[in-house]
Amino acid sequence: MKALKKGRGKARSNRPIQFGALPYREIKSGVQILLVTSRGTRRWIIPKGWPLSGSPPHRAAAQEAFEEAGVLGKVSKKTIGFYWYDKIFESGATVRCKVRVFPLRVTRQLKRWPEKRQRQTQWHSPAQASRRVRETNLRQIIRGFAKRHKAEV
Repeated sequence: MKALKKGRGKARSNRPIQFGALPYREIKSGVQILLVTSRGTRRWIIPKGWPLSGSPPHRAAAQEAFEEAGVLGKVSKKTIGFYWYDKIFESGATVRCKVRVFPLRVTRQLKRWPEKRQRQTQWHSPAQASRRVRETNLRQIIRGFAKRHKAEV
């Protein structure tokens, strides 16, 4: 995948916006969610990042899933929700960011990817994933996605 130039996006509220992917796969017992660790705090998160110049939001989310988790797949054009988190920069500055989340059905998991040495990845049941992430709204997004996905299968 060709990396595109990243640019900072702003939500209508003039707050920074990021796009995140909720990588999932279907297994016999249901669905699993892939989480990654953040580079700084090493806590469990979903792949997310800044908007990409000239790329729609769902494609930016898919690009982040590739860079941070080494997964490829079919990303939905439709968001399944959003959550807020505090982005901490290397300088120590903090900014409140809105993250729009797009589901990504994983069709391929690579052995090597750009941020492999900086992060860990792990598949979780939706219940485990929702317990591992810190952001309340992200927990709700994961639970809601799992419920809807179960109803569709």
